[in-house]
Amino acid sequence: MIHVAALPGTPRHRLPLREIAAGAADEARIYARCGIDAVMVENMHDRPYRKGGVGPEITAAMTAVALAVREAAPDIPCGIQILAAANREALAVAAAAGLTFIRAEGFVFAHVADEGLIESDAADLLRYRKALAAENVLVLTDIKKKHSSHALTADLDLADTARAAEFFLSDALVVTGTHTGAVPAPGDIRAAREATGLPIIAGSGVTGDNARDLLAHADAAIIGSHFKYEGRWENPVDPAPVLRFMAAFRSAGERWG
Repeated sequence: MIHVAALPGTPRHRLPLREIAAGAADEARIYARCGIDAVMVENMHDRPYRKGGVGPEITAAMTAVALAVREAAPDIPCGIQILAAANREALAVAAAAGLTFIRAEGFVFAHVADEGLIESDAADLLRYRKALAAENVLVLTDIKKKHSSHALTADLDLADTARAAEFFLSDALVVTGTHTGAVPAPGDIRAAREATGLPIIAGSGVTGDNARDLLAHADAAIIGSHFKYEGRWENPVDPAPVLRFMAAFRSAGERWG
């Protein structure tokens, strides 16, 4: 994860956009040197997040950042998530900047996030992707996502949600814990794996200590906090834990479990 510094117009914005993009590019270079397989940019410092969309200034800024990251690390795939549930905006950036994937929340069903009610946008999002001729951009879908209440769909378990996302043409599923840095509940990744034929991604709480267990059933992992100084998502990337993790991963034959 590359957590982009607060962007123009948001409460904690401080830096010129050129410096923000340069900082993201620096982190992309670190990850590339450490052998990471892909990077993803996210506007996580833009707290508090707007619900279901952002202004054109954020879309424009994230395009500039994405282009800088692509130039800094051209040999590894790059994706994007724009908070909160700004899936169309993320897709627009991906199409403009030549990115490989987006991470989408609120793809199927509905949930109550800390930003408010997030409703399904799979139909509009995939039609927008078609209109942009951007069907090469993969949509990685959060199911029963973190930082959310799922009381609205309490009669549907994670497997039900996974099957619905597959039916609605998601390209992969992201399974998380309850919050950033939290490990997915035991059995959730296995349940998603058994429910669908889609690739499964462990989306939070992955560390060098638990990766073997999580990647026994997942195809990939999104790692943020573990790769930052002091294990805190808001800090810069620390190359040391990245190198340790990748060394262990490679020595295990690129597949733990």
